[in-house]
Amino acid sequence: MTFKPAHLLVVLLAAALPAMAQNLATVNGKAIPASQLELLVKQAVAQGQQQDTPQLRAQIKQSLIANEVLIQEAEKSGLAKNSEVKQAIEQARQTILVRAMMIDYLKKNPVTDAEVQAEYDKLKAQAGDKEYHLYHIMLDTEDEAKAMISKLKGGAKFEELAKQSKDPGTASKGGDLEWSTPNNWPPAFTQAFTKLQKGQFTETPVKLTDGQGKDKFHIIKLDDTRTAKFPTVEEVRREFVDGISQQRIQAYQQSLIKKAKVQP
Repeated sequence: MTFKPAHLLVVLLAAALPAMAQNLATVNGKAIPASQLELLVKQAVAQGQQQDTPQLRAQIKQSLIANEVLIQEAEKSGLAKNSEVKQAIEQARQTILVRAMMIDYLKKNPVTDAEVQAEYDKLKAQAGDKEYHLYHIMLDTEDEAKAMISKLKGGAKFEELAKQSKDPGTASKGGDLEWSTPNNWPPAFTQAFTKLQKGQFTETPVKLTDGQGKDKFHIIKLDDTRTAKFPTVEEVRREFVDGISQQRIQAYQQSLIKKAKVQP
């Protein structure tokens, strides 16, 4: 078969176009694969903060081009031979590799609807069907708390005395802890306020240990109760999937560590 010059040019261009289409751009003669753009677009969309739009693709393209320019300049300077840079690159490689392995593990062991439902039911049961609107006064000693309770019994207003509370987050609000469910509080705190009737306060100081290991004494007032507003399982599915996935990853990591032969 004999090709005419014009026909031959068409054939050559047709063969070259697919290869050219695989590249996003070239920087100083070095091609940037279009696959890099597709990967970054996919990641941005998967995070739920972006939509696949021409504007997003244009931004990512410019970012990839700028990054390639900087990489080429860094390589020219010889920084790739620097020992600290080499170590950082190796650490990044290891991090990426481990992350890829964990993603692959979750793909092979996905979180099921049954697992999400079970965790949802468990949390809902722990939260209960009632919310409490609470106020509190926190003091440093039991004697201070008892003295404050005596004043309350004498007719002093809770919100006024709460201005002396050692809790800076609620003292200026009259001790208002807002609405919450029992599972949000330590057991001793929960046991105390769930026994109260509306308008009542604890007549015995409730002792709790703060984050610094110091004992604090609380007086709790129950202002009101209401039926708990709990989201549907679909509304919180993403959070449950993420939580179960994290637990699964941690268990997988521990199983690998136990199998490994580690020597000092």
